[in-house]
Amino acid sequence: MPHTLDADAVRTWCGLALDALGRAREEIDAINVYPVADADTGTNLYLTVESATQAVTAAFDGHAAAPGPAPGPSLPEAVRAMAHGALIGARGNSGTILAQLLRGMADVLADGDGGVGGAAGPYGDADGLRRALRRAAELAYRGVAHPVEGTVLTVARAAADAAARTEGGPAAVARAAYEGARAALEATPTQLGVLARAGVVDAGGYGLVVVLGALAEAVSGRPPTAAGRPPAGPVAAGPVTAPDGCPAAGHAAGAHGSVGEGPGGGPAFEVIYLLEADGTAVARLRDRLDALGDSLVVVGGDGLWNVHVHVDDAGAAVEAGIEAGRPHRIRITHFGTAAARRAHADEPYPRPRTEDTGQRPDRPGAQEPPGARADRAARAVVAVVPGEGLAALCAEAGATTVAARPGERLAAGELAQAVRRARAREVVLLPNDAELRHTAAAAAAQARAEGVRVAVIPTRSPVQGLAALAVHEPGRSFDEDVVAMTSAAGATRYAELAVAERQSWTMAGVCQAGDVLGLIDGDVAVIGDGIAGTAETVLDRMLAAGGELVTLVVGADVPDGVAEHLERHVRDGHFAVDTVIYHGGQPGVPLIIGIE
Repeated sequence: MPHTLDADAVRTWCGLALDALGRAREEIDAINVYPVADADTGTNLYLTVESATQAVTAAFDGHAAAPGPAPGPSLPEAVRAMAHGALIGARGNSGTILAQLLRGMADVLADGDGGVGGAAGPYGDADGLRRALRRAAELAYRGVAHPVEGTVLTVARAAADAAARTEGGPAAVARAAYEGARAALEATPTQLGVLARAGVVDAGGYGLVVVLGALAEAVSGRPPTAAGRPPAGPVAAGPVTAPDGCPAAGHAAGAHGSVGEGPGGGPAFEVIYLLEADGTAVARLRDRLDALGDSLVVVGGDGLWNVHVHVDDAGAAVEAGIEAGRPHRIRITHFGTAAARRAHADEPYPRPRTEDTGQRPDRPGAQEPPGARADRAARAVVAVVPGEGLAALCAEAGATTVAARPGERLAAGELAQAVRRARAREVVLLPNDAELRHTAAAAAAQARAEGVRVAVIPTRSPVQGLAALAVHEPGRSFDEDVVAMTSAAGATRYAELAVAERQSWTMAGVCQAGDVLGLIDGDVAVIGDGIAGTAETVLDRMLAAGGELVTLVVGADVPDGVAEHLERHVRDGHFAVDTVIYHGGQPGVPLIIGIE
């Protein structure tokens, strides 16, 4: 069903874009050859949109927490939050440009004269969307010191052009923008030689197509065809896309040696910081940074800017920011890290870099104390856990834990920080939640860029994490340990109980508010009226397929005696099946079940 372009649509757009970028992240990273072949464009775009999504979620949460009726934020509030979140969280060249694109859209959609969501007729909000896409492209071109065609800029302009030619409502306009962007993306190798030589399309443009596909789905209610992938078929300049319409990652990896840009052929450092300064000072800063390096992008406004530049003298770039205003969130990345990652691109789990730039990624510019790297442990496990009892259990087993928050997805930066806290050369990351798989992958990419070898085991439940942790053996080789932990997690079926908040359709039928739901492998399989009875039914169904060990993780509000009752039920009804009980203390989930 088509939707109007309102605050709810913005929230939906952000969520869909984040999920889509999570799926496409590795593919986009693999085709990243311009302006520097550092294999991080997909990760940077994911982190930028993640920051935007968190800001929009915070805007909704703020209204929900306010006293009195909570109608939710207005469209202007939502789009301003989205743009601000993207600005302060922008990563890399493409992420910074995307932040400017979102700011341009917000300038129009937050303007009371835009007609969006107003009473300007049935297509009033479509006209606002057309003008928002045009403003986005214009601001993005202005933000780049030396715009180059065949990049995300070209794709953004093509999206605006296609939207301007399209009649109809917002769904038709958004879909036209998406299709126009896809066509422009396919043509990028004909405009930029480095892409044609590598046999790929522009990585930043690919990411923008993914974001626009999410917008089309948010306002139409239907995912676009081949969402986020460039159209199938060859490009006139050479073999650019594989038959299924997506660039082959191997082509990009094989072309790095022939590309003039990047490590060995350009500046050594990427410098990014937020800057509080007035427009006059920023204009002077642009001129100074332009003389220092290349890939200069300065975006933002209203006193807050995001500055991105590639330079050989990182200190001079930071000093220029200090002279212009107050820089903060300074990040300095040495491109040698990307070269090391590419050198080991065929390994299942990339090795840490061998060179040491002396930069602490979490405190750019600061020197690590002598022997700091030598103090790192050989290997560590980082686990996301939903309750204090589980946290204590995992910590006792030697894991670094990250507390999950009910109803709020963790950010990739939080998981990356936990990897840093583990202070190990090799880290196994257990997300323990299906919703965190893309977040964990993005966090791992950040950690690998900082020289840590990281493997993500796709655990979908805390009980799978416990199974993996039980077979963890630091004395084995990293690959052998990861394989053993992955096998243990995969051999553990999982279930959980939840209490329905409202009437809803499920795979097990219609549930009412207050019903106890039994979810097996993520799907509702049982609807009951009590915790013990529902859990018995779930256990019987799962054990009908076999099992030797039942793990029960009891939540914070489960009545005394329930776990012991279930242990007796298993003992009496299922021969030679053992039961272990943990008091996890997780809120909102009365019981988590694992069957091994």
